[in-house]
Amino acid sequence: MPQRNVHLSKSRFVQGLQCHKALYLQTHSPELADPVSPSQEVLFQTGFEVGELAHGLFPGGVFIPYDPDDYDGQIARTRAEMEEGAVVLYEAAFSYDGVFVKVDILRRGPDGWEIYEVKSAASLKDYHVPDLAVQYYVLKGAGVALSGAYLAHINSGYVRNGDIEPDRLFAIENLTDTVKSMDDFVKEEIQKMRDMLKGELPAINIGPYCSKPFGCNFSGHCWQHIPQDSVFDLRQKGADVFELYRKGIVCMKDIPLEILNYKQGQQVECFIDKKEFVDTDSLKGFLGSLWYPLYFLDFETYMVTIPLYDGTSPYQQVPYQYSLHYLEQEDAELGHYEFLAEPNVDPRKEVAANLCRQIPDNACILAFNATFEIGRLRELAAAFPLYKEKLEGIVDNMIDLAIPFKQRQIYHWEMYGSYSQKVVLPLLVPELQYDVMEVADGMMAMDAYFAMCASKDPKQIGTIRSNLLEYCAFDTLGMVRILERLRAIAQEGRGTKG
Repeated sequence: MPQRNVHLSKSRFVQGLQCHKALYLQTHSPELADPVSPSQEVLFQTGFEVGELAHGLFPGGVFIPYDPDDYDGQIARTRAEMEEGAVVLYEAAFSYDGVFVKVDILRRGPDGWEIYEVKSAASLKDYHVPDLAVQYYVLKGAGVALSGAYLAHINSGYVRNGDIEPDRLFAIENLTDTVKSMDDFVKEEIQKMRDMLKGELPAINIGPYCSKPFGCNFSGHCWQHIPQDSVFDLRQKGADVFELYRKGIVCMKDIPLEILNYKQGQQVECFIDKKEFVDTDSLKGFLGSLWYPLYFLDFETYMVTIPLYDGTSPYQQVPYQYSLHYLEQEDAELGHYEFLAEPNVDPRKEVAANLCRQIPDNACILAFNATFEIGRLRELAAAFPLYKEKLEGIVDNMIDLAIPFKQRQIYHWEMYGSYSQKVVLPLLVPELQYDVMEVADGMMAMDAYFAMCASKDPKQIGTIRSNLLEYCAFDTLGMVRILERLRAIAQEGRGTKG
């Protein structure tokens, strides 16, 4: 295999700590990487925006642009700015011991230079520490007089009120003592990685490190030998799937049932026999807990790192859309309400007001995995005291339509241990399929909403609105049809109880 440049960087150092094989492939065979997904592109863009906002912690700094073809130029520019008296530098560049790093923020403090690593996470994570430690190691080795190393991460408790305030948006953790103590560790790991990169591809099998702490961009390559219907399709807590794999048990059909707990055993047994399971008595008990009028609620939300509107926080799930199908009584005609916010306005108050007007006090409200809807309703109640009592009443009357599937009152072998509506609906109601829709899941819906907010084209906005309304209404119509099927199945009294 031809040898590529084996220089390291702080990102590759962290990648190497997670898996040497991933680092080797990134260095020597980057063409084997998985395509960058839309969600990853969003994360990259978010990281860029958060990094720029963090400059507000120490404004007026000098920016050192990244150039993948000129590391030496970036290093020289950084040195020149430091020697000329710069107080703050953004993306300052250094190299030592074959490792190139860019420091998010480098600040001249009273006792020496301070490193600030900026993360869009809402708290300090274990894997942030070596990221900062390798920078400390490189700058110290390069002769920079350091006095501190800090991590700036998002303060999830920040509530926007007017313009974004960087000193409140970010929380700063002092990790100086920790990273100073890691010098020997960093040095040893760098040497291990450098030696590994000069050799053959490491013989590292798949393991938990393929997804923790980060999803690996070579998963498609390293997991290509895993067949469909493998042990990795096993859901719920119980048997260690990697332990099974290491023992040579790869296919689900080969898993010994006696080592599994009830739910995992049920999944495998139903899969092997291609059957379904129904606990008719429990299902009838759930159905008997419902009453009329009956409302079916589904929210679509967006979640952003940098809050868009006053009164919202980082990573808050903000509802911009809902669908509400309803039946006033058992044989009534199905009714429907819906709401989709206009682009670039805070949608929350209108969502709260409409729901309070449309849902009667005595209604039974169904949602699929209702914990999510309950959380949003409680946030709306806290934000808008005028609607607090009514919204809390709605929460009190909510029932989770996923309960029969969570509790395995009904289970079909093709559910593969999942109780997601996206899995359940096509199996119980085959005529309703998500994959034929322009918007087919919540992430696509959020992307479409933001595309609508960014668009200036009325025709495009109209098309997006139509697709979003269709998708959200499909979710609540799906709940209506699922309930119909559950009632039919309970009435038939079919299936087995075990």
